Amino acid sequence: MESKNLCGYENLDIDGTFISDIERQKTLPSVIVIGGGISGIAAARALQNSAFKVILLESRNRLGGRVHTDYSFGCPVDMGASWKVHFLSTLQLHGVCNENSLAPLIRYLGLRLYRTSGDNSILYDHDLDCCALFDVDGLQVPQQLVVEVGETFKRILKETENVRNERNEDMSIHQAMSIVLERHPNLRQEGLAYEVLQWYICRMEAWFAADADAISLKNWDQELVLSGGHGLMVQGYHPLIQALSKDLDIRLNCRVRRIVRRCNQVLLTVEGGEIFVADAVIITVPLGVLKANSIRFEPELPEWKRSAISDIGVGNENKIALRFSTVFWPNVEFLGVVAPTSHACGYFLNLHKASGHPVLVFMAAGTLAGDMEKLSDDEAAHFAMLHLKKMFADAADPVQYLVSRWGSDPDSLGCYSCDLVGKPEGLYERYRAPVENLFFAGEAASVDHSGSVHGAYSAGVFAAEACGRYLSTLHGSADLLQIACREEAAEAMVPLQISRM
Repeated sequence: MESKNLCGYENLDIDGTFISDIERQKTLPSVIVIGGGISGIAAARALQNSAFKVILLESRNRLGGRVHTDYSFGCPVDMGASWKVHFLSTLQLHGVCNENSLAPLIRYLGLRLYRTSGDNSILYDHDLDCCALFDVDGLQVPQQLVVEVGETFKRILKETENVRNERNEDMSIHQAMSIVLERHPNLRQEGLAYEVLQWYICRMEAWFAADADAISLKNWDQELVLSGGHGLMVQGYHPLIQALSKDLDIRLNCRVRRIVRRCNQVLLTVEGGEIFVADAVIITVPLGVLKANSIRFEPELPEWKRSAISDIGVGNENKIALRFSTVFWPNVEFLGVVAPTSHACGYFLNLHKASGHPVLVFMAAGTLAGDMEKLSDDEAAHFAMLHLKKMFADAADPVQYLVSRWGSDPDSLGCYSCDLVGKPEGLYERYRAPVENLFFAGEAASVDHSGSVHGAYSAGVFAAEACGRYLSTLHGSADLLQIACREEAAEAMVPLQISRM
């Protein structure tokens, strides 16, 4: 087994164990960050901006993790996260209040946002007045009906609060809605209105990346939603990843398989046998990877940490991006197909509206996302086209397509965390809590904004701060801890570039 002295240590014996008489060299404290998503990059950036030696290990051959901008269409297409960037309303864009941790960096880089919803769009990435829904026969659903059913859906969800308050035990949001409809027959929908209601449920499932019968009634509406609605990253997330990762010591194609804690040190073995040693480690790999026990911990993580990993759910959402030679669809932000079940409903994001490129992106969540991963790329594109041809009989075939598979990707094994039925409280706090010199970040380590890019970013900075405090205490120097992101500290008075065409 190869030994490599990368963090100021040497003299590892052949099986990778520590030699008791290792003498610490007089170097800066060392940290290894595992995972090159935005959380890991944020942690590494914050620590490098302070007095720490940092190496970032990423298992893929690229950075970004579940934030992945593809350029093969000749334009940016985010195949992972693409919006859910809560930004500030225009009255708050002058640098006084930065609710979103990424807002200063987005401003600094001059990245453009396309506004897709306002403050009232709690469950959706888009305002519902900029959509076109069609039935299975290709007839457009009257907009008035869409609005009316939307208001009914809000009333149903509001009534689920009474169901929650009456019961001690948790249940799924789907079961709670069924109870509401039994109590209030006037809220039941029939015919086309029923199918529109199923489409709303489909959109709710897309928000959580899970089926409605798996979403916790107790926790579904507990996310702290920032003001200002949502914005689509018109140029994709890649410029953000590129800026944050500049000048970091990054090792790609390094899949960590073993983490050993001993004597205030951490030894990591990557696939292929290479060894890295540091004073502390920040683990930002996706929750799905930890659930699969893809990394062996020695000693084993404590039970409270293992149960947090086990009990937090991981949802799945995938995209089928289709590029066309011509635009044959209306100038709306998204298109939808209503159906008798939420599983059979469809939803397309219209990138042409936001960026001018003839691209539609089909979104599939929960069970549908898993079913999609059983198809080949050709079959997946054909599946999406069946939905489009229901809406537009003369729909042209795509000239190019891309398919994501986050659930089966061994480097993600899921899309983002979600609250499952019947799980205990405090899971996210336990998940992000350190275990000695092991610190945890990633979107699932965000207590208030799990499942979001800004939540993952903030969790990375939070872990860096906790790690910095630990190492400063260990080395007896409070001067070491000067966590800061230089980009965020830059002049932030430039307004966000927001458009709504």
